[in-house]
Amino acid sequence: MDMFVSHPDTPGRRDAAQGNTAQAKAWAVAATVCDPEIPVLTIEDLGILRNVQVTKEPSADDGGMVPAVHVTITPTYSGCPAMDTIRDDLTAAFHRAGYPSVQVELVLSPAWTTDWMSEDGKAKLEEYGIAPPSGHSNAVRHAGPVRLSLAVKCPQCSSLNTKELTRFGSTSCKALYVCQDCKEPFDYFKVL
Repeated sequence: MDMFVSHPDTPGRRDAAQGNTAQAKAWAVAATVCDPEIPVLTIEDLGILRNVQVTKEPSADDGGMVPAVHVTITPTYSGCPAMDTIRDDLTAAFHRAGYPSVQVELVLSPAWTTDWMSEDGKAKLEEYGIAPPSGHSNAVRHAGPVRLSLAVKCPQCSSLNTKELTRFGSTSCKALYVCQDCKEPFDYFKVL
């Protein structure tokens, strides 16, 4: 059985599958699936793609063996409405790539954090007009200095003269801000 298992406290990584051709191919298929709410980001960019396992199972047609894939994803938050669409998109992508058997599993623990987003993903967010998360999450709390909120940079004009309008924007993982200089409203992907 060919298998890739990510460490339970970190997101899955494409480079961990590179030594195994079947594994790397399956990871590459999963990594093409985009987030339906922010279509410029893949699920790999978001860090919700956690694990891809490739096995062989008996074919229903001729008794031979066919590739089967098991994908593990972690939602950005437990009530994320995009997960059903992502599951369907993963299944469709694998069927198009020749994997007749696909299982997609949602794993809630450990909880997703914006620390798992790729730097490419953060750059794509900003280019798309959404301010990427700034700083690191409180996922691992340490005794010490109190965290201060930093200014959120406007993705339109790069000004730090911005103001939060509402803690919840177009989705629960975003807040709505406005730039005091260019006057443009924008979403900010909150640090979670």
